[in-house]
Amino acid sequence: MEKQIQKFQNEVSFVSITIATLIITFLFLQTPKTCIPPSALQKPHLRFPNSTCDSTPRHYLPLSKKNARLWSSKSWMTQVSSFTQFFTQLYQNGLLKNHSKVLCVSAGAGHEVMALSKMGLKNVIGVELIESLPLVSRANPHNLPFFDGAFDVAFTGHLMAALYPLRNAEEMERTVRNGGVCVVVVDECGEEEVKEIVRLFRRSRLLSSSDVTLNGRRVTRIIMRKKASD
Repeated sequence: MEKQIQKFQNEVSFVSITIATLIITFLFLQTPKTCIPPSALQKPHLRFPNSTCDSTPRHYLPLSKKNARLWSSKSWMTQVSSFTQFFTQLYQNGLLKNHSKVLCVSAGAGHEVMALSKMGLKNVIGVELIESLPLVSRANPHNLPFFDGAFDVAFTGHLMAALYPLRNAEEMERTVRNGGVCVVVVDECGEEEVKEIVRLFRRSRLLSSSDVTLNGRRVTRIIMRKKASD
């Protein structure tokens, strides 16, 4: 009796293993190419890989075409126009000239760089943690890769968003020549807040602060002149 039970168990085990093997083989051979059912309507701009191992390269727009599309957008042109008006006031005050060397720190996509270039300035450099070529190069605002006194003007609209605002201010001052200016834009603020920001620029003195409109929002523009070395 025990031998019959053992024989039956062996037969059941063999049959179970055989069935499991067949099921796994069937599933492996029938792996779907996509999660979308064959009857589903496909959009022409969507492409699903033939399998998880599909290495067919996807189509990407060249950088020049991406930039052309971005720079022709209404939002881009509006912001560039706003920066142009902003810098025109500095130009009229004699703080900017066509030969001025300007550094835009934390320049984002480069709206301010384009605005200055369109105004006729030839020496404009924009830097950001993530590059946005050809307007903005990659550089750490807390450790700028430029010589001391390399620029006439340094501008930033993101000082207070910096990880270390004091270090950012020190680097802006370092790269500006004696007698050059640092221009900072912050959310609209009062006199006490302006003094706190000016204190970050230990080698500069306040020239002026005023509330202006930039890109549709009210901001405070702070202009400081770097003092001559002792």
